[in-house]
Amino acid sequence: MASATPKHVLTDWRPEDPAFWSSTGKAIATRNLWISVPNLLLAFSVWMVWSMVVAKLKLIGFAFTTDELFWLAALPALSGATLRIFYSFIVPVFGGRLWTVLSTLSLLVPSIGIGVAVQNPETPYIVFVALALLCGLGGGNFASSMSNISFFFPKAEKGNALAINAGFGNIGVSVMQFLVPVVIALGAFAPVVGAPQMAVEKGVESQIWLQNAGFVWVPFIIAAAVAAWVGMNDISSAKASFSAQSVVFKRKHNWIMCYLYVGTFGSFIGFSAAFPLLAKTLFPAVMVLKIAFLGPLVGALSRAMTGWVSDRWGGQHVTHWVFLALSVGVLGVLYSVGATGAAPSFPLFFSAFLWLFFWTGVGNASTFQMIPAIVRGDMPRLMPKADLATRLKASDMEAAAIVGFSSAIGAYGGFFIPKAFGDSLKATGGPETALLIFLAFYLSCVVVNWVFYARRGSLLNAPMLTPAPEPAA
Repeated sequence: MASATPKHVLTDWRPEDPAFWSSTGKAIATRNLWISVPNLLLAFSVWMVWSMVVAKLKLIGFAFTTDELFWLAALPALSGATLRIFYSFIVPVFGGRLWTVLSTLSLLVPSIGIGVAVQNPETPYIVFVALALLCGLGGGNFASSMSNISFFFPKAEKGNALAINAGFGNIGVSVMQFLVPVVIALGAFAPVVGAPQMAVEKGVESQIWLQNAGFVWVPFIIAAAVAAWVGMNDISSAKASFSAQSVVFKRKHNWIMCYLYVGTFGSFIGFSAAFPLLAKTLFPAVMVLKIAFLGPLVGALSRAMTGWVSDRWGGQHVTHWVFLALSVGVLGVLYSVGATGAAPSFPLFFSAFLWLFFWTGVGNASTFQMIPAIVRGDMPRLMPKADLATRLKASDMEAAAIVGFSSAIGAYGGFFIPKAFGDSLKATGGPETALLIFLAFYLSCVVVNWVFYARRGSLLNAPMLTPAPEPAA
């Protein structure tokens, strides 16, 4: 039996055992983490590439309305969030290594499709709708990637590992928003990718190769998939059927964390999708696309670099301050667009959004740090007669499923935020209505987090996973 086990399958995996972790486990887990990162980075790049493409479509002759463009910016988040629901439970069924390879290769479909479609100004709107939905394949990858990495690390390091995987994966949005304006201006590969389009902006004509926004990812996708196939592992003890994982739908804390994650990651991905087009609409004189990448970059780096803060002081306390800070940020945006009677100011608008991006990243890390702790803290109540080892295994499985599922629900923010901005602009001519809705939601998250997790005596301020007492002789 042992000889029949493939080399990439880990049959003995005990990350909570200090001796095993220091001698064997940490090196393997770290390798899997750093192979996972570029695969997830590419997934985010392809998922959000549409936010840059739609901002250029009118310039090259596509006669779409502003509302239609906001729809196109929102659709990848809608499909990506929906796919995450299914991707959340796939790793324990198929294995993290195989699924990482397959899900990364699936990104070739929208990448090549975009490169072909934008070259013909007669391409119908419905084709762009389909391509926008296919970009959601990249969004789905996050749930399976985070679920997979959660199995590799011990509780004490899980929050930081998830923050690194997600944070540097989130950088894919910033990489895309920085790289796309560069590559679409280059004709170096014109014989391969096709002829340029003539773009007219502010009365100035220039040649661009918008197809490069899709084609540029193809070689990197192939390379990352090969690296995952060669260097990643599956954990045999992490196998489980969908029915075994579906118990999380009955867990109250699953749904509470979904609500909070809409406020953190939903805001990050929603602002990433909406910001380029929103800024271009409100401040047409500013060359926004050249600096749009800074927002997602700030959010991604803050997520990657602040996971340790939640591990040290508790994600529930960090999350409390995150939602208060997001509320302040929304007030700043409202002031910057003239909602209080002041003159609109792009520097203040941009600064307020950078503030928002920073705190969404911190909140993404803090909420994901909370999930394993919440599940473990609730296990004595859910499994009062089980021993510690049984509770640990059950909590790891449920935590991985909740991490993935909450990421799916949270990603719907990437649809609702661009759509809210589009609807607000269409109905009132400004984004104020959408911003007021966001403010009310963030304040509700402050209350929810405090009631269930941050206040004294709550679940996360109680003893964790004490062993069940031995039965009387």
